[in-house]
Amino acid sequence: MPHSEPAPYPVGLHQLAFGGDYNPEQWPEEVWHEDVRLMREAGVTMVSVGIFSWALLEPEPGTYDFGWLDRLLDLLHVNGIRADLGTPTVAPPAWFYRAHPEALPVSRDGVRYAFGSRGAICHSSAPYRAAAANITEQLARRYAKHPALAMWHVHNEYGVPVSACYCDSCGAHFRRWLAARHGSVEAVNKAWGTAFWGQRYRSLDDIDPPRTTPTVGNPAQQLDYARFADATMRENFTAERDVLHRLAPGIPVTTNFMTALSQCESVDYWAWGREVDLVTNDHYLITDGRRTHVNLAMAADLTRSVAGGAPWLLLEHSTSGVNWQPRNPAKRPGEMARNSLSHVARGSEGAMFFQWRQSRRGAEKFHSAMVPHAGTDSRIWREVSALGAGLGLLEGIRGTRTVADVAMIWDWQSWWAQSLEWRPSEEHDARERADTFYASLFDRHLTVDFAHPDADLSGYPLVVVPALYLATEETGRNLRRYVEQGGTLVVSYFSGIVDADDAVHPGAYPGPLRDVLGLTVEEFSPLGEGGTVRLITPEGAPEGPELTGDLWSDVVIPRGAETLWSYADGIPAGRPAVTRNRLGEGTAWYISTRLSGPDLDAVLDRAAADARIEPRTSLPYDVEVVRRTGDTGSYLFVINHTDAEAAVALDAPGTELLTDEAAVGKLAVPAGAVRVVRLAG
Repeated sequence: MPHSEPAPYPVGLHQLAFGGDYNPEQWPEEVWHEDVRLMREAGVTMVSVGIFSWALLEPEPGTYDFGWLDRLLDLLHVNGIRADLGTPTVAPPAWFYRAHPEALPVSRDGVRYAFGSRGAICHSSAPYRAAAANITEQLARRYAKHPALAMWHVHNEYGVPVSACYCDSCGAHFRRWLAARHGSVEAVNKAWGTAFWGQRYRSLDDIDPPRTTPTVGNPAQQLDYARFADATMRENFTAERDVLHRLAPGIPVTTNFMTALSQCESVDYWAWGREVDLVTNDHYLITDGRRTHVNLAMAADLTRSVAGGAPWLLLEHSTSGVNWQPRNPAKRPGEMARNSLSHVARGSEGAMFFQWRQSRRGAEKFHSAMVPHAGTDSRIWREVSALGAGLGLLEGIRGTRTVADVAMIWDWQSWWAQSLEWRPSEEHDARERADTFYASLFDRHLTVDFAHPDADLSGYPLVVVPALYLATEETGRNLRRYVEQGGTLVVSYFSGIVDADDAVHPGAYPGPLRDVLGLTVEEFSPLGEGGTVRLITPEGAPEGPELTGDLWSDVVIPRGAETLWSYADGIPAGRPAVTRNRLGEGTAWYISTRLSGPDLDAVLDRAAADARIEPRTSLPYDVEVVRRTGDTGSYLFVINHTDAEAAVALDAPGTELLTDEAAVGKLAVPAGAVRVVRLAG
């Protein structure tokens, strides 16, 4: 990391983290004592405080009121509850915007947003940066040695709801950023391909943010601006982090990520993961018809991967329904525990919520909480208390690591580039491909690590690449080395197309992936709305089922790869659709159309056989089986998402920690329940 290494876990927290965002400023002070009594009853070990409290802590410029926070932290300490203390820089006070209205962000269309929400920040604003550093310093000087302090929580959910601002201050900052990245206006012109449409710049001073234009703007400029916006937010985080490291050494600093692809698109979490002392994440179920527990598992695996495989912390999720979707159903009985323990199985060192007590006022008053409006005589409270007790029995898993079976390549910058306008099909969606590939691996009971395209992949027998539109030459070399050394690689269509500046690689598609895949793509042939193509096994190939693809097809020219399925119809009829290339000790597969469900499963099963991954057909559908191992032992999490009892064979005897029962042979898991077995040996 670029900074000294403080404690990797919240200081003074000797159990798994359990609790939530606590906003006592919303309640009369006499309620605080009742809250703390209930926290102890429920087994709460840590709460997040002060995240939206700037207007209370600094009611006027340079005038501070810490009395209420002093009393709160003292109360938490006396009751054995640790504090994740926020810097409140996500919500500057009204007085700040009165003095600095230019710190409010401007949309791409030139509209300046108004005060009255949260996260309304121009991250290039010098007055904002100065004010944020000042309140952070005031907090650090006052609370660095407070005995309740466990860690620092900088800002809140960077990138939500605004990541990019298009004001003149951002324009000046963008030009400085371009000079640092590219070096000169000539280099910018080359990277952006400004010879096209006569966009060439004579000076960096001529360059503005990519505001709304009459038709599609320069895609390379837009990609660089997405990088700039992300880097600018990160600059503000590291500025606050460095103040806290200097004034409160030894206390870890974090900010809450939102790694789920369904929740935040504008943050490159590979870069952010290197800057925090402890990776933390917020996750909320998206009720859009997809299997929510699969999205949850994917987000947890992605968060663990951003943490480099190390334990991380779920800092927010919901006890039941949220309030910001078109429809906000309640969680089913037992679902909260399944959600929480799935995150723990996949590496989290606890389960925290937004929020402790449900708000009576404000925009989130219908968002569920640990203490609901119905009070303690409610299902939610009983489930919260049961979860707290259960987490208290799992202390031994702290520091253990989740065991992964396979890897999936994912890159946020490639997603940004692919999402720009005027691509061959507007229906092609990188998130959809990642979700679909992940679901197929989940249903094969394979635990997934995510990896940056240039990461060391040598530890994985199988690596899948669902959507990598932007791929550098180094990425091509990395994937080739992986296959040559015995790995099995599966690449989906529209990958390897452009370089880091969104320029098409010289020669035929797929650029730096041509050699490893043993083919070229002569032409894309996206399908019309609702169109499908049939895939059959050609004569001489191993017999396989007929498959159906949709949305996309390629005109593939084999250059050493064998054809396992070919197109039976469409423009590429008779040409390869799914190929396999032997290279060195491994194989590389290419899927040139959109396959889903059983059709994708059929290909991945064949690739898994190449990778010598044994099928796990004995494990029931929608029953998660995940393992964590470390110095304290090996722990098997079994999470039953079905309405029927499931039985899972154990490869060693052990003790089920939530019931304190012996576990031998086959483990019975009731419908909707979770079991955690500490295996012997």
